[in-house]
Amino acid sequence: MLKIQKYKLSRRLVLLAGALTLALPQLATAQSWPTKPIKLVIPFAAGGTTDILGRLLAQQLTKDLGQNVIVENKGGAGGNIAAEYVAQSPADGYTIMLASGSMLTVNPNLYKKLPVNYSKDFVNITNVASGPMLLSVSSKLPVKNLNEFITYAKTKDLNFGSAGIGSQVHMAGENLTYSANIPATHVPYKGESAAINDLVAGQIDFMVGNLTAATGFAKTGQIKPIAVTSAKRVKQLPDVPTVAESGIPGYESTGWFGLIAPANTPKAITDKIYDATVKAVNSEAMKKSLELNGLTPVVNSQKDFDAQIKAESANWEKVIKGRNISAQ
Repeated sequence: MLKIQKYKLSRRLVLLAGALTLALPQLATAQSWPTKPIKLVIPFAAGGTTDILGRLLAQQLTKDLGQNVIVENKGGAGGNIAAEYVAQSPADGYTIMLASGSMLTVNPNLYKKLPVNYSKDFVNITNVASGPMLLSVSSKLPVKNLNEFITYAKTKDLNFGSAGIGSQVHMAGENLTYSANIPATHVPYKGESAAINDLVAGQIDFMVGNLTAATGFAKTGQIKPIAVTSAKRVKQLPDVPTVAESGIPGYESTGWFGLIAPANTPKAITDKIYDATVKAVNSEAMKKSLELNGLTPVVNSQKDFDAQIKAESANWEKVIKGRNISAQ
């Protein structure tokens, strides 16, 4: 009996020693992180809101972490191409992604086949920032306000651009056309900037893009700003009314952007990323940049971020099924 107990005790000690052997290098790595440049993957082409925010964040994180944070754009498939790349990267904190909200809440409900499982292949760190959208039309359209736009759209076969199937810009467009009861054909692009360029050129009729990416074009008259999707008017375009005050009461839509990392990234490392992000977003330089670009800091906790994603995913599932929206 004594021998059996000794055997059991020895076996437990061996298992414990083995676990410590595996854990200690990981702990040491987490404590010394970062010791080399960090790659911040942007799942859309350069020039869009995700890219603009990502570059602002990377610049500030570089200062705070003492290592270069390098932006790498990998657009396509509504962000799924970048997601697969990040999911397959080592879970060591040196490859992270700034995902649009739609990737985490819409894509799992929209695409029948995905290269990743968004709920299992990543660890969510924080929602960095959010911002309203802007309904803009081509300068070729003979409309000046929302009512004129809706009336015109009901008599024409219009199309609208987006950053890709399932993107925030796509779903904002779907929400608007549904709320306004107007027909329109969706034209997906590999990023918001490409869609805006075609809107400027008159190749598409309208889009509900992120305020950050569209404001400059609106101010210079290259596109016509019709309405903002926020509850109140925005400082960047004070003369542009909200959708709600223009004829669709209660309408509000915002986009947001969150940091995620490959699953199994040590919590000690994701905690460091979170702390550095909070510090970066609260810096005076980034506060000014965010405000200038029409973005509002969020930086919620991982627990709150997980809950936000879960709640919004459930809502989008109902919307996508109810309106029969397809990725095909």
